[in-house]
Amino acid sequence: MSKNIQKLQDKIAQAHLGGGEKRIAKQHEKKKLTARERVEYLLDEGSFEEIGILVTHRTTDFEMDKQKFYGDGVVTGYGTIHGRLVYIYAQDFTVFGGALSETHAEKICKVMDHAMKVGAPVIGLNDSGGARIQEGVKSLGGYAEIFHRNQKASGVIPQISAIMGPCAGGAVYSPAITDFTLMVEDSSYMFVTGPNVVKTVTNENVTSEELGGASTHSTKSGVTHITSTNDIACLEDIKLLLSYLPQSNKHTPDKLPFQPGDEHREALETIIPDSSNKPYDMHEVIKGIIDEDSFFEIHKNYANNIIVGFARLGGRSIGIVANQPMSLAGVLDVDSSRKAARFTRFCDCFNIPLLVLVDVPGFLPGTDQEWNGIILHGAKLLYALSEATVPKVTLITRKAYGGAYDVMNSKHIGADLNFAWPTAEIAVMGAKGASEIIFRKEIKNAEDPEQKLAEKEAEYAELFANPFEAAKRGFIDEVIMPRDTRRKLLKSFSMLENKEVLRPNRKHGNIPL
Repeated sequence: MSKNIQKLQDKIAQAHLGGGEKRIAKQHEKKKLTARERVEYLLDEGSFEEIGILVTHRTTDFEMDKQKFYGDGVVTGYGTIHGRLVYIYAQDFTVFGGALSETHAEKICKVMDHAMKVGAPVIGLNDSGGARIQEGVKSLGGYAEIFHRNQKASGVIPQISAIMGPCAGGAVYSPAITDFTLMVEDSSYMFVTGPNVVKTVTNENVTSEELGGASTHSTKSGVTHITSTNDIACLEDIKLLLSYLPQSNKHTPDKLPFQPGDEHREALETIIPDSSNKPYDMHEVIKGIIDEDSFFEIHKNYANNIIVGFARLGGRSIGIVANQPMSLAGVLDVDSSRKAARFTRFCDCFNIPLLVLVDVPGFLPGTDQEWNGIILHGAKLLYALSEATVPKVTLITRKAYGGAYDVMNSKHIGADLNFAWPTAEIAVMGAKGASEIIFRKEIKNAEDPEQKLAEKEAEYAELFANPFEAAKRGFIDEVIMPRDTRRKLLKSFSMLENKEVLRPNRKHGNIPL
């Protein structure tokens, strides 16, 4: 018995060394933590329970039987974050460059299966060169097994992927299916085909960072939701993100203690400029509504004309979708529509109420938008907000024009409560454009066309560039003073807390992908 005890201790010690001291040192030289260090930092102290520490690969080709490491390049198990159960896997770059083998994939699948059974989030810390070439189709099959589980877990348990090193080829599709992808600046990258293949096929010279670095994917492609400055910051961002999410689709996010006080916010009274053409920062509106310092923005550097993120209102976790007048006047375009639709669907999956802040002049015109499918992408946001059954509250701060008014969680597509500030303008289009169409002949035949246009513009604005016509018809439930917004929203979400919606019996809808 004593021999086996010693043997076990030796094997565990070897497993903890991963690929060995030299490779660990190289990982540290790159200012990267090892897989085990990442797990230990992320989870509550002493909470990690490892699964599969003695697993090794089964390959004998290419003399692989002479190269075996306990754990086979991935650390898997479960633990807690702030007392909440989570399942985790962390790829170990010191072992075969973190390359995925058949047994490596089996370990990941095992913790995903456990997570599905008990209803707890899965966190993947990715640091891998891709499929283990020596195993051929067996490693590819391993990836597919993971992808299949990602799909089955989607909308059932939160799935978070952190890219903390290379992530190439088939490895990128698991993070893409998960709910949130984080990347570490200057040390992580994602691409389907690397710079060498790109050079061969298209004759483009591009670096790994330019092709698929954190900056590229957070600003250009939208693949990445959050970027972090280093490994530690990335792990802290995961902890913060998780604090807004429930354990599964059967739960709601934890509500923090909240003591009501004077909920009037006078600062909101002065945010909207006198001129409807002047921009203002919607972040200031958000700040004036939510619990102090509780906003956690998602996709911060992508499609800046719309803001999405989590916040707390009276201790409750909520999702916010808001037009941003500081960027492209807050119009909806291809990228902003996709960004908001994806976030909306996540919130609906996991019982997170939605607050939609509207200041939208319409959809962005132009051949580029039309040829890239603004109709289809705009329809994604329309579909997502129509489909959502969580509590949905809308506040129109200023412009709500045309089809974009409908899309941005209008009463007509199922919003529970719709508020507007007195500064709201709800119409088919702006007063000037509308007047030029409606009164075209009258303006053209006038002695002073410019003066006549100004008169008609004022006439149209008096009739339609306000929230009162919509309120008359019940499309706006209440026109409120800005200072009262937080108080109204606190009561609204509290009232809607037990909302239930009966949906048609169907397999699933066909969202316009």
